[in-house]
Amino acid sequence: MKTIYESKIKSIGTLADSFLEEKMVILFGDEAPQELKDFCYNIDVVGTDGEIQAGQKLFINGEKFNITSVGDVVQRNLTTLGHITLRFDGSTSPELPGTLYLENKDIPSIDLDTKLKIISE
Repeated sequence: MKTIYESKIKSIGTLADSFLEEKMVILFGDEAPQELKDFCYNIDVVGTDGEIQAGQKLFINGEKFNITSVGDVVQRNLTTLGHITLRFDGSTSPELPGTLYLENKDIPSIDLDTKLKIISE
């Protein structure tokens, strides 16, 4: 197993959970525009150790989610802005370039210091 990416939640916008009903979580680094901050889970901007690909696993506080597809700009946006959308709908074709698609499972609670990790097995 190889860790491709690792970060954690630093702060949570007051409206960040408003997208949970749509099975979406929005991540953003410190440079989030003011008008978006309330809707985002704030993370540290960190690099990746390899390419993020379908078939890898995203762990949210140890709970495993299969990555089903990866938008074209996920890698770049995550490592430069910390900004991607996690979508838990199981889609196998990435409709939106900045979205990481994950298996269709219930989203675990995401709190301060929640760990996010992408693993290649």
